[in-house]
Amino acid sequence: MKVLIVLTICLGVVFCGSVISERKPEIKKVVGGFSGSCTTSRYWDCCKPTCSWKGNTDTDVGPVKACSADGVTVSDEDTQSGCVGGSSYMCNNQQSIVINSTLAYGFAAAVFKTPPENMCCTCFLVTFQKGEWGDCSGKQMVVQLTNTGGSSSVNGTEDNIEIGMPGGGVGYYTEGCKTQWNAPDQGWGDQYGGVTTEDGCNDLPTQLQSGCKFRWEFLNGCSNPPATFEQVVCPQEIVDISGCKMD
Repeated sequence: MKVLIVLTICLGVVFCGSVISERKPEIKKVVGGFSGSCTTSRYWDCCKPTCSWKGNTDTDVGPVKACSADGVTVSDEDTQSGCVGGSSYMCNNQQSIVINSTLAYGFAAAVFKTPPENMCCTCFLVTFQKGEWGDCSGKQMVVQLTNTGGSSSVNGTEDNIEIGMPGGGVGYYTEGCKTQWNAPDQGWGDQYGGVTTEDGCNDLPTQLQSGCKFRWEFLNGCSNPPATFEQVVCPQEIVDISGCKMD
């Protein structure tokens, strides 16, 4: 059994234009867990997550919930993805959640060069750094891996975490958002990278707009910032949304 250490997250008091007492969750680090440096990117292809297939998970609690076209009704785990002719998609509630002015929860895809195990439904504390396209130093996210991702480097030699962010680009799979939401053929904005302004988020369905604006309202408009990551115990709030938890 892995030993846990409680990490303290530094907090402010300003949230959504109001002065309130911010939530102060305890983030439990997994001692001996997977950690390192990575690039980050963003995506939202509307596809049924890879970790929504039971055969892709290695846990008794799961797989990740997938939804019908309304993004709310949970679909049967054997239903094919809407990206390949089926009717199962990403659930609307698998968007980022702001916890306080420096911490958010969310869901992500990832590609690691040498993962130690099946990473479906594991969680990581991602600490963002200043990058070429913006500075979101001091911002952190706890993300659960619900999908397989791609590399953001040309030669694929870097670990990469792709934050699930509506309007973040549909990437390779262009059919999902088109069949679920009648999105443009290449998705909203650019196929890779998505919308380029916060106003562009208004082109998305209302159900997805807050998750799109998260990039500007929480991440200071940063695009693909570098980061560090360390494995943590998934907060129950994340598990309740996804329905999956790594033992």
